[in-house]
Amino acid sequence: MPAKSIEKIVIVGGGTAGWMTAAALSNVFRGSAMQIDLVESEEIGTVGVGEATIPEIMKFNGLLGVDENEFMRATQATFKLGIEFQDWHRPGERYFHPFGVYGLDMEGISFHHFWLRAKASGDTSELEDYCLAWQAGKEGRFARPSGPPNSPLSGIRYAYHFDAILYARFLRQYAEERGVRRTEGKVTSVQQRGSDGFIESVTLENGQIKDGQLFIDCTGFFGLLIEKTLQSGYDDWSHWLPCDSAVAAPCERTGNLTPYTRSTARKAGWQWRIPLQHRVGNGYVYSSQYTSDEEARQTLVDTLEGPVLAEPRQLRFTTGKRREIWKNNCVAIGLSSGFLEPLESTSIHLIQSAISKLISLFPTGDFNPVDRQKFNALIDQEFETIRDFLILHYNATERSDSEFWNHVRTMDIPEFLSGKLKLFRQAGRIFRDENEIFAEPSWLAVMTGQGIFPEQYHPVAGVISAEETKQRLNAIKDVIGRAAASLPTHEAFIEEHCSAQMTQKTAPISQTTPVREEDPFKL
Repeated sequence: MPAKSIEKIVIVGGGTAGWMTAAALSNVFRGSAMQIDLVESEEIGTVGVGEATIPEIMKFNGLLGVDENEFMRATQATFKLGIEFQDWHRPGERYFHPFGVYGLDMEGISFHHFWLRAKASGDTSELEDYCLAWQAGKEGRFARPSGPPNSPLSGIRYAYHFDAILYARFLRQYAEERGVRRTEGKVTSVQQRGSDGFIESVTLENGQIKDGQLFIDCTGFFGLLIEKTLQSGYDDWSHWLPCDSAVAAPCERTGNLTPYTRSTARKAGWQWRIPLQHRVGNGYVYSSQYTSDEEARQTLVDTLEGPVLAEPRQLRFTTGKRREIWKNNCVAIGLSSGFLEPLESTSIHLIQSAISKLISLFPTGDFNPVDRQKFNALIDQEFETIRDFLILHYNATERSDSEFWNHVRTMDIPEFLSGKLKLFRQAGRIFRDENEIFAEPSWLAVMTGQGIFPEQYHPVAGVISAEETKQRLNAIKDVIGRAAASLPTHEAFIEEHCSAQMTQKTAPISQTTPVREEDPFKL
């Protein structure tokens, strides 16, 4: 028998989470009888202070069929090849976490084992010498993938820096063109069904009632539906990730338009730098236990590269997640579901991932609990693996110049992360677990970048002579260097293809851009 369909969805809250959800659902259910209402209040506003993403965002934009150049112009976006980390291992040192791969896998095993073999024989090259993302990024160069499959240029992977508020505005237009109905107003009460606690409707300040079958909570940290109404509960992870505050401010850009995010370790946390076409986004994420708000604010202001463009904004948060992100007939998406600091630009990805999983497990009118249980299990696992990857950055340090760094360097770590480290330290092995967003190059970048090296390399790497290994590595390094040098500057590429200053008419949002085959920064 056909299942009873859900015909009315109510999204409470706008911002990036609300409008990403509305845009995706309006696209998936286009042509159906589905009614999607979004309620938001301009008085409440959003927390749009960060704007960096990971390559998965291209799949989301591809699902919507948006034109990349138009999206870039509308959101003042730039391209991102990875993240540069400064002062994380020790003060004065830096490394790069790239999108993409290192070198070329050989003899059926990962490239880094051959690099480790070469280092054992006295080679002084750095792992980043074999990374196209960094070789291009450090020179401020960028281009989209091109060339034959065996060319390094065909494997360029990238994400974006963009203005999250402009992105929400862009998606609002997209969603409203596809039938989403927006209502301005504050929700003052939530009505539940007596038999099982399911949400039946929400009432607005002006007395208007919005009823529905499925409710999406995009109300940010407040968690109006998922927590204030349904009391989902919260898993607090601040004992592993002690940063609980942030101060953010945009400034004028004074240097080149770098195609990467920068994260700089500070006394009690870290500072981000995100270059957009019209400004630079900056913020200091810190632990209030180890520095004061005023000291954090002054640290941020003193280290800006250009004149500040707005008064610094203060934020408070508790790292962790809701115990049930989908409870009854309510799904929390965005900050209402939990918070992981934006150290690896995963905030918008977690929004996207929740939307994708909701679509895959979209309920019928009877809300079979099996769908909800699977959704929660998948989301829980994703939150936890990202959490452990973030913990790695803090724990794998030799800094001892402040109480904060002494704490994170010596704290106990989760079993999943401990297992990853043991496996790598023994013989350089990295395995990607199911549903884990960060693959081998990511773990390799952070572990080696912060001074963790294996005791031995893979036995297969020893089959090739030291001289042949050196020759192969030199050839790979040469090809990557020449490929990077052939690219235009990041600024020139944007100017030619997707500058927000372009005045010529552009194509409307369309369904012409295919989903890319290759695999958010918003607080």
